[in-house]
Amino acid sequence: MSLVRVGFIGVGGIAQSRHMPAISSVQDKAVIVSVYDTNKERAKEVARTFKVDHVSDTYEELLSLVDAVVISTPNKFHSEIAIAALQADVHVLCEKPMALTVAECDEMLLAAQKADKVLAIGYHYRYMKNAQAAKKVMFANEIGTPIVIRVQAMRRRKVPGWGVFTNKELQGGGSLMDYGCHLLDLALWLMGDATPVEVSGSQYNTLSKMPEQVNEWGDFDYETFDVDDHVTAYIRFDNGATLLLETSWSANIQADIENVSISGDRGGLDVFPFHVNQAKHGMLLDTVAPYIPGEEDPGISQAIHFIDSCLGLAEPLVKPEEARKVSYLIETIYKSSDLKRSITLS
Repeated sequence: MSLVRVGFIGVGGIAQSRHMPAISSVQDKAVIVSVYDTNKERAKEVARTFKVDHVSDTYEELLSLVDAVVISTPNKFHSEIAIAALQADVHVLCEKPMALTVAECDEMLLAAQKADKVLAIGYHYRYMKNAQAAKKVMFANEIGTPIVIRVQAMRRRKVPGWGVFTNKELQGGGSLMDYGCHLLDLALWLMGDATPVEVSGSQYNTLSKMPEQVNEWGDFDYETFDVDDHVTAYIRFDNGATLLLETSWSANIQADIENVSISGDRGGLDVFPFHVNQAKHGMLLDTVAPYIPGEEDPGISQAIHFIDSCLGLAEPLVKPEEARKVSYLIETIYKSSDLKRSITLS
């Protein structure tokens, strides 16, 4: 079996810390053959670190050399590069979110359908062991029909002070686009086929616009900060279920909180930490899992699955249509906040 030739477009922090080590670990099926970054010196340094023989001068050059590409650029460029890759008959793993707008997501979907190539989106939380365990419990109907879903992606004073995270033009948003989207995607995946019908959202950046910042994750300019650092949303679904979302980079809370909690008609489920609670046999029962099998690093599971999808051995775990749904809700949450009213979805 020939190795899948993989290229990297954008070799900043997430490429170096997650994607390149993960793809490198799948050495029996894949090989990194080239990297490209607008910062040529960084590209050369990363190539040396990961023992990649070639540094491309343009992303178009890179696409001519590979079978698959990992896109880890600022969000603004996701759709442009993904479409170019698909039109070059190259499989794509694109970092989340899928794109800045739903319209761009639709263009990516069309390009993937025309090319008949893999378009996977990097919502790696689905590959976490706890998430996989939760999906098994949901599939076994132990929780029953979801009624209320609580999504919390909360950090205490941890605005990313590096890269372009606080640049709205390049990223499209802040805490929701960067962090909350992961837990929102996970919740929707666990819920199944429910269709959102109404969204009410509010976004804030009050704390990050204040002088005298106290921030654990580096410095940023409070005067030019123009994305959200805190978002809340209420989403109603066609089956009557509701989802309560809160995400923040910079909340005044005691400690970070990260969880998806589902209350169903047969039981309840928390993903982080994994916990199932039920009322049956005339008593209240709590179930924990002392051992959950699987990779500790979800990035490795994601890389293996992507390469297997390129080889026709698996279906993408995160389908682009599902990632589009997340982007649709993000776009609607922001719109609801701007209009200061709830939005009914068609």
